[in-house]
Amino acid sequence: MSAHSVPAVHSLLRLSSADALEWESDPPAWAPTTLRRAPFVVMRRPLPRSEGLPVGVRGVARSQRAAAWVSVGAVQECITPQMLAAQHVWRSRRDFPITPAVAALEEAAAIFDGHGMAGQWGPGGSVGFELASGVPSTTPNSDLDIVLHAAASMTRADAARLQAELSALTVRIDVLLETPNGAVALAEYANSVDVMLLRSAQGPRLVRDPWRAHSEVRQS
Repeated sequence: MSAHSVPAVHSLLRLSSADALEWESDPPAWAPTTLRRAPFVVMRRPLPRSEGLPVGVRGVARSQRAAAWVSVGAVQECITPQMLAAQHVWRSRRDFPITPAVAALEEAAAIFDGHGMAGQWGPGGSVGFELASGVPSTTPNSDLDIVLHAAASMTRADAARLQAELSALTVRIDVLLETPNGAVALAEYANSVDVMLLRSAQGPRLVRDPWRAHSEVRQS
């Protein structure tokens, strides 16, 4: 990775050393074991600062999450959700049981490809972490989190069709539409809600159109 590049949010970063992490608060007791098992962190949404990247550290349990910062020089590898999908990484994972969320990627790929979205989507959350790190991280009850890059505006009708097809799969699928201004839930956008929550680098805000910055809802 170039020293001048900034990984996109949701990217999985393999660290040269856990000692490179600068914690936002006291490091949790579970962190050393977790990082020895899988020296990967996830790029968070806040804007990077001059001396580091905002990252999240995942523990085994859902409650085990911690925020930290790391220098670009400590990142040995950057893996995006889109890379995992483009390489169909799940097809080569045979060293541990395949959970329903991972198995659903084959059908999800067919749906996204059918919508002309090859190269735009990829698995995030526990599925993405498992595929990138090679460490079992999903359970039989895990959801499938998807990150979908949407640089150009998507019609509500197209979003509704995509949401309907994904909802027909046997596992729960949550899709984040990553627009240039931040991310919104595909389900919210597809359901034609007037106001939706945009997750941006500056924090959460309410918008009417995630692709148009001036559509932000003013609070009275």
